[in-house]
Amino acid sequence: MDTNTVFLLAAIGLYFLAMIAIGLYASRKNTDLDDYMLAGRDMKPSVAALSAGASDMSGWLLMGLPGAIYAAGLVEGWMAVGLTVGAWVNWRVVAPRLRSYTEVAGNSITIPSFLENRFKDRTHILRIVAGLIILVFFTFYVSSGMVAGGKFVESTFGPDSFYAQGISINYLTGMLVVAGITVLYTLFGGFLGASLTDVAQGILMFLSLLAVPIVVILTMGGWDAVVEGIRAADAAGGGVNHFSMFENATLIGVLSSLAWGLGYFGQPHIIVRFMALRTPHDAAVARRVGIGWMALSVFGAVMVALVGIAYFQANPGTTLEDPETVFLVLASIMFHPFVAGLVLAAVLAAIMSTLSSQLIVCSSALVEDLYMLRGRTGSPTFTLWLGRIGVLVVALVAGLLALNPDSSVLELVSFAWAGFGAAFGPVILLALYWPRFTSWGAMAAMVTGAAVAWAWSEASAETWEWFGLYELLPGFVAAFVVGVVVSLVTQRSRRVQRRIDAEFTGAIDIVAGREPHPDVAPAAMTRDAAGGSTAAAADPRAQA
Repeated sequence: MDTNTVFLLAAIGLYFLAMIAIGLYASRKNTDLDDYMLAGRDMKPSVAALSAGASDMSGWLLMGLPGAIYAAGLVEGWMAVGLTVGAWVNWRVVAPRLRSYTEVAGNSITIPSFLENRFKDRTHILRIVAGLIILVFFTFYVSSGMVAGGKFVESTFGPDSFYAQGISINYLTGMLVVAGITVLYTLFGGFLGASLTDVAQGILMFLSLLAVPIVVILTMGGWDAVVEGIRAADAAGGGVNHFSMFENATLIGVLSSLAWGLGYFGQPHIIVRFMALRTPHDAAVARRVGIGWMALSVFGAVMVALVGIAYFQANPGTTLEDPETVFLVLASIMFHPFVAGLVLAAVLAAIMSTLSSQLIVCSSALVEDLYMLRGRTGSPTFTLWLGRIGVLVVALVAGLLALNPDSSVLELVSFAWAGFGAAFGPVILLALYWPRFTSWGAMAAMVTGAAVAWAWSEASAETWEWFGLYELLPGFVAAFVVGVVVSLVTQRSRRVQRRIDAEFTGAIDIVAGREPHPDVAPAAMTRDAAGGSTAAAADPRAQA
């Protein structure tokens, strides 16, 4: 094992130890299931923002986006535009009202429990269906994250690795290490542990994405030299104009890329961060932090691709076999091996931050929405350990699915984003903004969104070119329309509707800084300010 490899391993080992330490620290803050699943609704806006961003981006930000732009140019940047706009709208439109409404509606700590409480559904059918959708899709989603972690470790420390010499780590060992450490800090730290590690991981990703292009630009002698290198690469062949967002673009392709932004409204592992905020008014601060982080990180990822094109054009002796490794190869060339190891750890951070968030959501679906459906039983310590057992069970099932990389479910990541966005996105928006939305409308919308997204993804573009459109968009539109139509033709009793109207108005009052009626969820309204209550949220000064 050479010296460079020792430095790489030391940096990544330090990263792993830091994540475990954060998880163990967070475990001291967990006293019951509410703490474990939602951090007691006392999360600072900066933590919620960075946690949502890190758990959202995954390895796409550091490898997928730079690789796509390196290969095809800025035309691949439409997805980044759609995601950034979608994230901003999500923080602006969904976050404050979801934070207030989930507490007003029975102090709900999960999305399925919120839907049940919002519609006063005593059959539990809506909650069960929502919980099963989350559990099934996210189990496969978690498995795909484990596969990604195993493949990354194998490519980094395998026998033919560009980055490390004299060491050989296979896929299975890599997968078990990444999955094991992620499960460890999530198992004990819970939602708070996952969120705090997300913050550290988000900062690491952010700094790495900005440092790599800056150092390459300085090495090449300035931005003008980079532009000349990109122009030379375009002129050398390939028919790609890397600076154009329109050349070789199609209407279906652009709409498909922009449609990714619609998925945010229905991603449980992202919108649950809104529910954990201290007050609804913290959403404004969190939005600025989160979108600022996201915009700069996406800009850094784009710049990594552009400076990579110029660098490898100017240095033909250095080759890049896989465009998706441009970030990793540039870091290995430009930095000391220890610093390069920290940059490599940023990729692991992207994978592990998403993985931990999904484990928590799966655990909540398994324990809170299915096992404990008819009411909580047992002491706070017992329910806390139920949540931890839920994490472990989901991790074991996902790990078994990930044992064989050839049978991985990485191709389901895009479909899972579409499925969640189409099934839950319209339901969340209508539930928050339309008091006449009914449980039957929500059920119909949820099933329609998932079904249309699945059917559209299976259809062939050779039959009709519009079947090439990303399935999230038709699924979202169909679910929204069906939800409205079914709600208009179904009825509720006046007594139930009055209760829903009262809670709906109370949630709006809290967001607007008005004192809600005392009959609206009195248990939630009477908690003292030290506990992060919605009563505190009613004061506009809480924004400070």
